[in-house]
Order: sequence, then structure tokens, then C-alpha cells
Amino acid sequence: MEIILYVAVLIAAIGFLVLCISVGMTLFSLKNTLNSIAGTVAGIEGQMEGITRETTSLLAKTNTLAEDITQKSEKLNSVVDAVKNIGTSVTGLNNSINQITSSITKEVSKNEEKIAQVVQWSNVAMEIADKWKQRKVIDQEDVDKAAEKIVKESSKTKRSK
Repeated sequence: MEIILYVAVLIAAIGFLVLCISVGMTLFSLKNTLNSIAGTVAGIEGQMEGITRETTSLLAKTNTLAEDITQKSEKLNSVVDAVKNIGTSVTGLNNSINQITSSITKEVSKNEEKIAQVVQWSNVAMEIADKWKQRKVIDQEDVDKAAEKIVKESSKTKRSK
């Protein structure tokens, strides 16, 4: 029975040896995996540094752009205010023109009969002026004929002398 005890201890020792070898191989495999992970993490750290630099640069450019947009927006606000003032002025001008037009229309409608009389009198005056001009032309022709006649008569009398 002692032999069985020795065989059992030998089997246990072999089992323990197999267990130690498997744990060792697992640990070496784990070591390689951890080294690979460490390399990957180191690469990621390097990339993160680059990303951090790029992000900082991008953030600075964004801040500059935001300031520029703010300044241009303030300038644009003054332009918008000016356009608004122009619109207000144009509206006021339109209101004034509408008031003047309606007052003229009222006055014209009040004095419509008088205006018609003025137009009729103007037409009469123009007709009289035209007739007066025609009469002057006719009178001038008569004067010219009389002058010719006098000239002919005087030349006849001079010849007869």
C-alpha cells in the first residue's frame, strides 16, 4: 500500500508539473498579449498627442473665426439699422405724397367747374389771338399792295415828267 501511496504522490507530482507548465505557457501568452496591448496603447498615446495638437490649433482658428464673425455681425447690424431708417424715411415720404395727392384731388374736385371755365376762356383767348394774327397778316398784305401801288404811280409820274 505504500506503493500506491508513492504512485499517487508521483501522479500528483506529474499533475502538478503539467499544471505549472500550462500556467507558465498561459502566462507567457498573456505576457505577449499584454506587450502587444502596451504597444497599441503607446501608439494611441502618440496619436492622441497629434490629435490634441490639431484640436488645439483648430480651436484657436475657431475662436479667431468666431471673433471675426462677431465683428462682421456688429458691422452688419449698423447696415441693417441704416436700411431700416431708409425704409422708414421712404414710408414717411410715401405718406406725405399720398396726403398731397389726396389734398390736390379734393381741391381739383372742389374747383372742377372753375377749372373748366378757365379752360374754356383759355380756348376763347387762343382763338382770338389766332384771328388777330390772321388779321395782321391780311392788313400787312394790304399795306404792301398799297405801297406797291404808290411806288408804281410815282414811277409813272416821274417818267411822264
